[in-house]
Amino acid sequence: MNKRRLSIQQQTRIAENQQRELQVNSDSFVDQSGPTAQNCNGRVISHYGQQLDVESLQNDQRGRLIRCHQRSNLPQLVTGDLVIWEADGEDTGVITALGHRSSLFGRPTAVSEFKPVAANIDRVLVVIAPIPEPFMNLIDRYLVGIECLGLKPLLVLNKVDVLNSTNSNYLDSMLSKYEVIGYPVFRVSAQTGLGLSDLEAALAEETTILVGQSGVGKSSLINSLGPDIDTEVGALSQGKAKGTHTTTTAKLIHLSTFDLVDSPGIREFSLGHIEPDRLIEGFVEMRSLTGNCKFRDCAHQSEPDCAIQEAVANGQINPQRLESYFQILQTLQNT
Repeated sequence: MNKRRLSIQQQTRIAENQQRELQVNSDSFVDQSGPTAQNCNGRVISHYGQQLDVESLQNDQRGRLIRCHQRSNLPQLVTGDLVIWEADGEDTGVITALGHRSSLFGRPTAVSEFKPVAANIDRVLVVIAPIPEPFMNLIDRYLVGIECLGLKPLLVLNKVDVLNSTNSNYLDSMLSKYEVIGYPVFRVSAQTGLGLSDLEAALAEETTILVGQSGVGKSSLINSLGPDIDTEVGALSQGKAKGTHTTTTAKLIHLSTFDLVDSPGIREFSLGHIEPDRLIEGFVEMRSLTGNCKFRDCAHQSEPDCAIQEAVANGQINPQRLESYFQILQTLQNT
């Protein structure tokens, strides 16, 4: 049976009812810092199909986890969402309203639809490692997706304890290209603890989501940052040097001075949900120059007086980044 579609009037009335619930109940809930939390009494920690684990934000039961269902009229809820919930049992409840989202992080599906993963995120921590070997185009895809969502990216090279003379030079050369254009880069080892204190200081007082290929050590990194956390760690698959999936659902984890959201590992990061003419907005060193080209519809290739090409010639833009832009653009135009 097909789901009945709601009319515009019904959708408007539902939204108004949700907002009314937020306002009516505002005096009953703990007032958290930040405009998105002040009227809500719960935060989604993780979700499993139709069920969600909600952390209570009420003063008398702060931190308690309640297994909740959501009302059918609500949009898809994700980890980090601030909500209003009502008890319908000793340890169960129902989510009745969704609070304002300050940000929404997600990734595209195989058919280029945007799939929300986590809400109210401050920073996205992109984790790479010597194995599986990273490459610039993959990192650029992450950065474009993050930039187009208006979030702050941070690059972390994990497993520096397994570096050797060959991959060390390659990774240093690649990461230096991102440091030059202003991206924070941290080199750490979840195994030895090297560099973790500096990373913790950079993440303080923020909510950060970890992304990266399977096998780069995201779960090990979380375990090292939070000694009391026991996140399952997977081994690299034999023969292909690719990671096995250990995290199956995004989960918010409270650490000493910041929060982390662990997300399922992915090997590719499609950008099919981004319009081709918006792609250059994800390249921070290029987007401010596009208005300086002689021609408004400049393709930044062989046109005269192209500000992007001039910046490449002057060393302001790395040619590998421009090549990455063209590769991604071609992919978007062919989908």
